[in-house]
Amino acid sequence: MRIDVWLWAVRLTKSRSVAAELCRSGRVRINDKVAKPSSSVAVGDRVTWRDPLRDRLIEVVELLPKRVGAPIAAKAYLDHSPALPTRVEREAVGLRDRGTGRPTKRERREIDRLRGRREG
Repeated sequence: MRIDVWLWAVRLTKSRSVAAELCRSGRVRINDKVAKPSSSVAVGDRVTWRDPLRDRLIEVVELLPKRVGAPIAAKAYLDHSPALPTRVEREAVGLRDRGTGRPTKRERREIDRLRGRREG
């Protein structure tokens, strides 16, 4: 089954075109390999991508050929993603003064460390 169809069918994306664009951007990985929209997904595969708020780690439990209701869709995968950050945690990181430009490499590393994305 195609990854873009599966992401849409289990309601992890709003539409199939959003799922396809997410795959085309190179952010979706199936078992640590970059996935195209037409990449096949099977039961037991681990699908990962970066959400605006967190890293998503999903394990495929069932393949659904078409979009189903939310209770059924929730049974089609196991979500191993970390918990959503609280509002206070989201506000504490990422605020920059207007006009300061993009963060430097050093600042990006510090931001990643605060968010828990990297070990270094």
